[in-house]
Amino acid sequence: MQFILIILAMLIIIGLSAYATVLLLRLRKQTQARELAMAEQKAVMEAKQASLLADIRYIAAAMTEERCELSEGVVRIVKLFDLLSLTERVSGDYPDVFTHFERIKDHPILEARAQLPKQERMRLDLARMKSEAELEQGILADAKKLSEFQLKPAH
Repeated sequence: MQFILIILAMLIIIGLSAYATVLLLRLRKQTQARELAMAEQKAVMEAKQASLLADIRYIAAAMTEERCELSEGVVRIVKLFDLLSLTERVSGDYPDVFTHFERIKDHPILEARAQLPKQERMRLDLARMKSEAELEQGILADAKKLSEFQLKPAH
Protein backbone atom coordinates (compact mmCIF):
# COMPACT_ATOMS: atom_id res chain seq x y z
CA MET A 1 0.00 0.00 0.00
CA GLN A 2 2.79 2.38 0.92
CA PHE A 3 4.60 1.48 -2.31
CA ILE A 4 1.52 2.48 -4.34
CA LEU A 5 1.32 5.82 -2.52
CA ILE A 6 4.99 6.49 -3.27
CA ILE A 7 4.50 5.67 -6.95
CA LEU A 8 1.35 7.79 -7.03
CA ALA A 9 3.21 10.69 -5.39
CA MET A 10 6.05 10.33 -7.91
CA LEU A 11 3.56 10.32 -10.80
CA ILE A 12 1.94 13.49 -9.42
CA ILE A 13 5.37 15.14 -9.07
CA ILE A 14 6.36 14.05 -12.60
CA GLY A 15 3.03 15.31 -13.95
CA LEU A 16 3.36 18.67 -12.18
CA SER A 17 6.97 18.98 -13.37
CA ALA A 18 5.92 18.28 -16.94
CA TYR A 19 3.10 20.84 -16.66
CA ALA A 20 5.53 23.44 -15.20
CA THR A 21 7.97 22.75 -18.04
CA VAL A 22 5.22 23.25 -20.62
CA LEU A 23 4.23 26.53 -18.96
CA LEU A 24 7.84 27.73 -18.84
CA LEU A 25 8.35 26.90 -22.52
CA ARG A 26 5.13 28.71 -23.40
CA LEU A 27 6.23 31.73 -21.35
CA ARG A 28 9.64 31.77 -23.05
CA LYS A 29 7.97 31.62 -26.47
CA GLN A 30 5.62 34.50 -25.56
CA THR A 31 8.51 36.56 -24.20
CA GLN A 32 10.53 36.01 -27.38
CA ALA A 33 7.52 36.93 -29.52
CA ARG A 34 6.95 40.10 -27.46
CA GLU A 35 10.64 41.07 -27.72
CA LEU A 36 10.58 40.48 -31.47
CA ALA A 37 7.43 42.58 -31.85
CA MET A 38 8.97 45.36 -29.78
CA ALA A 39 12.16 45.26 -31.84
CA GLU A 40 10.14 45.44 -35.07
CA GLN A 41 8.06 48.32 -33.69
CA LYS A 42 11.24 50.14 -32.65
CA ALA A 43 12.72 49.65 -36.12
CA VAL A 44 9.57 51.05 -37.74
CA MET A 45 9.60 54.05 -35.38
CA GLU A 46 13.29 54.70 -36.05
CA ALA A 47 12.71 54.50 -39.80
CA LYS A 48 9.80 56.94 -39.53
CA GLN A 49 11.90 59.26 -37.39
CA ALA A 50 14.76 59.10 -39.89
CA SER A 51 12.35 59.88 -42.71
CA LEU A 52 10.89 62.90 -40.90
CA LEU A 53 14.36 64.18 -40.05
CA ALA A 54 15.36 63.81 -43.71
CA ASP A 55 12.22 65.81 -44.62
CA ILE A 56 13.28 68.57 -42.20
CA ARG A 57 16.75 68.72 -43.77
CA TYR A 58 15.26 68.75 -47.28
CA ILE A 59 12.81 71.58 -46.51
CA ALA A 60 15.53 73.61 -44.79
CA ALA A 61 17.83 73.18 -47.79
CA ALA A 62 14.99 74.19 -50.11
CA MET A 63 14.47 77.34 -48.03
CA THR A 64 18.13 78.33 -48.30
CA GLU A 65 18.06 77.67 -52.05
CA GLU A 66 14.85 79.74 -52.44
CA ARG A 67 12.87 76.72 -53.67
CA CYS A 68 10.49 77.03 -50.73
CA GLU A 69 8.94 80.17 -49.26
CA LEU A 70 10.18 80.98 -45.78
CA SER A 71 6.78 80.85 -44.06
CA GLU A 72 5.80 77.58 -45.71
CA GLY A 73 9.13 76.02 -44.77
CA VAL A 74 8.90 77.27 -41.20
CA VAL A 75 5.41 75.86 -40.74
CA ARG A 76 6.36 72.50 -42.23
CA ILE A 77 9.56 72.18 -40.21
CA VAL A 78 7.91 73.07 -36.90
CA LYS A 79 5.04 70.67 -37.54
CA LEU A 80 7.53 67.89 -38.31
CA PHE A 81 9.35 68.62 -35.06
CA ASP A 82 5.96 68.45 -33.32
CA LEU A 83 5.34 65.02 -34.86
CA LEU A 84 8.70 63.91 -33.52
CA SER A 85 7.96 65.45 -30.09
CA LEU A 86 11.19 67.43 -30.38
CA THR A 87 9.86 70.99 -30.41
CA GLU A 88 10.82 71.83 -26.84
CA ARG A 89 14.21 70.21 -27.26
CA VAL A 90 15.21 72.12 -30.42
CA SER A 91 13.30 75.41 -30.27
CA GLY A 92 16.15 77.18 -28.49
CA ASP A 93 18.60 76.11 -31.18
CA TYR A 94 16.53 77.70 -33.98
CA PRO A 95 14.99 80.80 -32.38
CA ASP A 96 14.04 82.72 -35.52
CA VAL A 97 12.25 79.74 -37.07
CA PHE A 98 10.19 79.22 -33.94
CA THR A 99 9.59 82.96 -33.41
CA HIS A 100 8.24 83.30 -36.94
CA PHE A 101 6.11 80.18 -36.46
CA GLU A 102 4.57 81.63 -33.28
CA ARG A 103 3.63 84.76 -35.22
CA ILE A 104 1.96 82.93 -38.13
CA LYS A 105 0.75 79.65 -36.65
CA ASP A 106 -2.86 80.79 -36.43
CA HIS A 107 -3.01 82.12 -39.99
CA PRO A 108 -5.56 80.08 -41.94
CA ILE A 109 -4.51 78.26 -45.09
CA LEU A 110 -6.13 76.81 -48.22
CA GLU A 111 -9.94 76.86 -48.10
CA ALA A 112 -10.08 78.62 -44.73
CA ARG A 113 -7.93 81.41 -46.14
CA ALA A 114 -10.08 81.65 -49.25
CA GLN A 115 -13.15 82.15 -47.08
CA LEU A 116 -11.66 85.22 -45.40
CA PRO A 117 -12.62 88.71 -46.55
CA LYS A 118 -10.01 90.31 -48.78
CA GLN A 119 -9.11 92.90 -46.13
CA GLU A 120 -8.41 90.17 -43.56
CA ARG A 121 -6.26 88.21 -46.01
CA MET A 122 -4.29 91.37 -46.77
CA ARG A 123 -3.85 92.09 -43.06
CA LEU A 124 -2.55 88.56 -42.43
CA ASP A 125 -0.27 88.73 -45.48
CA LEU A 126 1.16 92.02 -44.25
CA ALA A 127 1.82 90.56 -40.79
CA ARG A 128 3.48 87.48 -42.35
CA MET A 129 5.61 89.54 -44.74
CA LYS A 130 6.63 91.91 -41.94
CA SER A 131 7.72 89.00 -39.77
CA GLU A 132 9.56 87.39 -42.71
CA ALA A 133 11.39 90.63 -43.47
CA GLU A 134 12.34 91.15 -39.83
CA LEU A 135 13.54 87.58 -39.27
CA GLU A 136 14.70 86.62 -42.78
CA GLN A 137 18.44 86.49 -42.10
CA GLY A 138 17.92 84.58 -38.85
CA ILE A 139 15.47 82.17 -40.45
CA LEU A 140 17.91 81.51 -43.29
CA ALA A 141 20.75 80.97 -40.80
CA ASP A 142 18.52 78.56 -38.83
CA ALA A 143 17.54 76.82 -42.08
CA LYS A 144 21.20 76.40 -43.03
CA LYS A 145 21.86 74.72 -39.68
CA LEU A 146 18.69 72.63 -40.06
CA SER A 147 19.76 71.42 -43.49
CA GLU A 148 22.49 69.48 -41.67
CA PHE A 149 20.42 68.61 -38.60
CA GLN A 150 21.39 65.49 -36.69
CA LEU A 151 19.44 64.35 -33.66
CA LYS A 152 21.58 64.38 -30.54
CA PRO A 153 20.91 61.75 -27.89
CA ALA A 154 18.71 62.97 -25.03
CA HIS A 155 20.35 63.20 -21.64
